[in-house]
Formats: sequence, structure tokens, C-alpha cells
Amino acid sequence: SVLSSGINAEYGEKERRLKEEYQRRMQPLGKEDFDLVYHALELWRREEVENINATKSGPERKAALAGLMDEETQLIASIQRHKLIAKSELGRKNKKGFLDKCAAPKEWIGFDGMPTKMDTPYTMRAKDLKMTYESLDKRYLTREERLDILLQLKLTVKEHDCKLTKDIVELIDREADLLMRGTKEKNLEGLRQRISTLFLQYIKTPLFNPEAANLLKVPEDPSSLRKNIYYCRGCGNYLPSTDFELTTNARTIGRCRKCKDLDGEGRLREDFSRYRSLLQSIRSTEESYSDESRIIFLLTEADLRYLAENIWGAQSVLSQWEDTYDLTLVRWNKRKEWSPWNCILLTNEEARAHSKLSKPEEAYGSVFTQKVKYRHILGKQHFASMPKLADYMNRNLKSVNMPLPSNADKVMFGGRKKDDGLSLPPLAEGAM
Repeated sequence: SVLSSGINAEYGEKERRLKEEYQRRMQPLGKEDFDLVYHALELWRREEVENINATKSGPERKAALAGLMDEETQLIASIQRHKLIAKSELGRKNKKGFLDKCAAPKEWIGFDGMPTKMDTPYTMRAKDLKMTYESLDKRYLTREERLDILLQLKLTVKEHDCKLTKDIVELIDREADLLMRGTKEKNLEGLRQRISTLFLQYIKTPLFNPEAANLLKVPEDPSSLRKNIYYCRGCGNYLPSTDFELTTNARTIGRCRKCKDLDGEGRLREDFSRYRSLLQSIRSTEESYSDESRIIFLLTEADLRYLAENIWGAQSVLSQWEDTYDLTLVRWNKRKEWSPWNCILLTNEEARAHSKLSKPEEAYGSVFTQKVKYRHILGKQHFASMPKLADYMNRNLKSVNMPLPSNADKVMFGGRKKDDGLSLPPLAEGAM
């Protein structure tokens, strides 16, 4: 019954993930969701291209490829429309979250162990500004109700005299004049949006809303903005270091996040969501060992993808099962910490059985153990370029000199080339 309950829980988890992936494809909201949609689009495009190349030739093939490009263009335009809608919705959520945090009372645990909340003059000020901003976004109000809101807003901003408040007051007077003239609601949407935008800027100014100073990422010393500025080779702009995404084995500053995202949408269209969930699963498993395992927390989704696809062939080394959701990377020797040279790619069921082995070399035999060891060597060679892992390996690992045989492809992938671009680099002395 314990085994059946575990299998049912595993199937339930898989069904939940499939439903979640379907929901993300149908209603994408964040960047990860759109990466999944673009990845599905790329898989569809490749399948259509292969079908056209296999069934058509000459002018008929060129016409079919042109039609496929038109379909792809229409799908990209549809995705971009969804992206604009999601961006607008995300902007509204961020605004609401910012206002809620500003207006939240101070909270701490008292001597009696009960939470205590207290409103300060700053939080009460933020709460008033939040209520005023929310009233500005209300729709279907009568003319008198709208004029009362504008009057309240005018009295609020006139407490300070600066260019921003003068612009807000000018726009308020303009809308009030148009309301008195009987202007239609739809003709006032642009003006009302400008008022809301300027008033939000007013709320985000610490001089007018002191609580905003705790939430805005503004350095106290403006000269610090000049530090850590790098040049993007893609767009040609000088940007702060936070706009660049570095891999664990990066040696130079490349392109910024926006350039990489644009390249991913137009050409690469990669999806790391499956490997992100796999990485989280491995990390949670390593935490349960309580033996100070560190290496898995230095790797990223891209590193794990390289390890799973290029080293292990994206399939279980025992059963050749290829569904990534059913695969996991567990320790080869459970007495040593997880690392790219101490892991094995198995299904979840196989991993549970493997975890019970105290001496896997004796349980699997010499031929299978040799296949695993070769992949460990490849993992060492690749991840030795990571600075942190290189230091760790120099301190804890001995140099390995094991030449790869001429039939390495057959040993690694059972005679089937998993990736034509995969090359087995020679193991030089002292590479580790």
C-alpha cells in the first residue's frame, strides 16, 4: 500500500504539472510563461519545415516555406499582443503592491508573543495617498463625484509647490473645465491617465511620501550610479551590472538581459522551466542530506540543461526514458556530496531504488559503471571552467587521466548519437 500510494502521488504530481503547463501556454503572464510559448512555437516550426522538406521540392517547396513564414509571423504578432496585455496587468499589480506596502502599518512581535501593529504618521499619510489614487481609477462616476475627487486631489498636491504639483493642478483644472462643458467620458481617458501617472510619480517621491523611501531602489549617494557600468555588445548601451545576466562559467560581459530576451524570442526560443523545476527538486533533496552539499547551489538552469542533455543524453541511463518531468539527477555515491562528477540521470522510480544501494559499482557491474564514469569525466572537464568549482576541485580532487576509447559514442549513448554537436574532448593531464 505504501508503494501504491507513492506511485499515485507521483502520477498526481505529474498531472498537476501538465495542467499547470497547459494553463501557462493558454494564459501566459510572466517571462517564463512566454518562453514556454515561444519554445512550443519553435518546435512547431521545425516540425513543419521537416514535413515540407520531406514532401515537397522545387517551387512548391519555396511557396510552402513562404506560407509557413506568414503563419509564424501571425502567431508571433498574436503572442506579442498577449504580452502587452500581460505587461499591463503586471504593471497594475506592481502599483497595487507598492501602495499596499507603503500604507501597511508597522508590525512586530510583542513580549507576549502576539503580533502588534501600529500606524505611524508616515503610514497614515501613505494610506491617504493610496485612497486618493484608487479613487482616481474608479469608473462610472457621476460628474459631481468626479469633481469632488479632483478637488480632493488638488488640495493634496497643493501642499507642496514644485513643477510636478503645478503640472498636476493644471491637468486637474483642465479636466474640471471639460467636465463642466459636458465632454464625453471616452474623450477624457487620455487626460485622466496623465493625471494618474503624475500622481503616482508624486506618491513615489520620498519628499511627499516618506514611506516610499523604504521601497525605492535609489542609492543615497548619486555618485554610486557611475560605478559598475558595463557596455552591452548587443544594443551598444552602457548599463548597470544588474542589467546583465552572467552564467557560472562566464569570463567576459556579453549582452544585456533585454538583448538576450530578444534573441531568445527571435532565434533561440529556449525553455528552461523543466530544468528549473528539476534544479529545485535536486536542491531540496540535497538539503535533506544535511552534509553541507554546496555544488548544486552554484549551478543554474542552463548548467543543469547542459549536464542532462550533453553529458547524459537527456534520457535515463538505465531505461532510456526521455520525459524530463520523470527524470532526476541523484547521487551516484550517496556518501559523497552531489556534483556533476557524482550523479546519475534516472527516472524517479529508478532513483528511489538507486538510493538504497551502498556500493553502486558492485550492484551495476563493470560495463555499466564504466559508462557512468566516462560521463563523470566529461562533467569534470566542462565544469572545471567555473571559477568556484575550479577552486573546489583543486582543493578536494586529484587529477584524473583516463583516456576515452575510440568507441566512446557507443559506450556513452548505446550506438545512437544523441546530439550531433556533442564532441568528446581529450582529457589532458592536469585538466582537473
